[in-house]
Amino acid sequence: MTSRPSTIGALREAGYPERSVKQEVAANAAARLRAGKPVVEGLVGFDDTVLPALETALLAGHDLILLGERGQAKSRILRSLVTLLDDAIPVIAGSEVNDHPYHPFSPQAKALVREHGDDTPLLWVDREARFAEKLATPDIAVADLIGDVDPIKVAEGRYLADELTMHFGLVPRHNRGIIAINELPDLAERIQVALLNVMEERDVQVRGYSLRLPLDLLVVATANPEDYTNRGRIITPLKDRFGAEVRTHYPLRLTEEVAVMRQEARLAGDNDRPHGEGLPPVMVPAFMAEVLAAFTRALRNANEVNQRSGVSVRFSTSNYETLAASALRRAVCTGEDSAVARPTDLAQVLSAGIGKVEFETFEEGREAELLERMLRRSLLEVFRRRTSGLDLKGLVEKFDHGLLVETGDLVPAEQLLSQLDAIPGLARLLTALDVEQESPALAAAALEFALEGLHLSRKIDRTEVGAAGYRYSRS
Repeated sequence: MTSRPSTIGALREAGYPERSVKQEVAANAAARLRAGKPVVEGLVGFDDTVLPALETALLAGHDLILLGERGQAKSRILRSLVTLLDDAIPVIAGSEVNDHPYHPFSPQAKALVREHGDDTPLLWVDREARFAEKLATPDIAVADLIGDVDPIKVAEGRYLADELTMHFGLVPRHNRGIIAINELPDLAERIQVALLNVMEERDVQVRGYSLRLPLDLLVVATANPEDYTNRGRIITPLKDRFGAEVRTHYPLRLTEEVAVMRQEARLAGDNDRPHGEGLPPVMVPAFMAEVLAAFTRALRNANEVNQRSGVSVRFSTSNYETLAASALRRAVCTGEDSAVARPTDLAQVLSAGIGKVEFETFEEGREAELLERMLRRSLLEVFRRRTSGLDLKGLVEKFDHGLLVETGDLVPAEQLLSQLDAIPGLARLLTALDVEQESPALAAAALEFALEGLHLSRKIDRTEVGAAGYRYSRS
């Protein structure tokens, strides 16, 4: 609306539409689809799977539950739904439950309308205030979600049967909005029972006192699929109240995993974001990002890993940030102008990520060994795919003539490159690795990647030098 009426009478004259929150969300979702935009921005790899199901559920006006493992963007979807609400809605001034001006139901709002009629004052509530997210925990009480008798109001002289003694909880206070419950099966069964009436019958009982609450809500929740079965921790009648189930998943393709990492990572020194004073810009080449993505995907398919726990996208993102931070540390310590991630930085990824993956109990004590083995396999997989058809014999022949190359996490690019008079086929290697601009840091990263790939292909040898250094040679 071009202006915001301040009384019920002015609101009617302005022709404010009477519609439920589900109708409001459906209308705004349809407007986005009509404009060629997704209902939720920032999702990668869900265009043909999750988004169609989500869009259908919203257009149908269904309460919905998102089922998926950890790190599958369920919380992002929940929080993004607030953008489908109108900028602001009118409520009766002084209402604790966002009473609709045309249909008040709380005692305070009904008393105001009886007294002032069309001159009843209004307030406008922004969309952010109409969204509530609650993490389900076993200690949540009915009073937290629904409400309870306020002892102070009773002490003021009111009777317990008086509706004015009620202190409303989270759900009624977000009437005409969206209620999001994370990890729904973790709610105690008695709390799940309390939600039954909220979602369907719209009445509740608090300490034996029945209160009619014609709430207007869109209820969305998340759950792990394993907990959302008949053997899980959710009561069947509550499952029946949700009109739609939307299944999420991990990225289906390696390119999508890389896109998620680049989108979600927060890097100090990143050119696309504000960075600290004096920090050089950070870059993670595409081939190094692919190694991390392949590493995550290998863990998700490994029998040694507890797949019920899953390997979250957050694992990929934190690995990406660790890899970039290791490169930044090298640049800061050696005085380089830019920080470019190299294979030697992967040692820090293993060190930081060992506690983030849950292995099967029979693999206890071998976690570090298994992670290192899978990371090596992932690098070799990316190397073979990237260099397929590329002739690297000239580089291998240099080692046949006694070449030694030493590198490490604190070896600057210039020092690494200076150990070779010339790098045979460097231009073709950079092209194969999608390195568009030549710089010493990028060339060093490409060279080290090729050396590590040749080592894993058993073309050259690698020995450890000190705590964080390697020497490539030919036996």
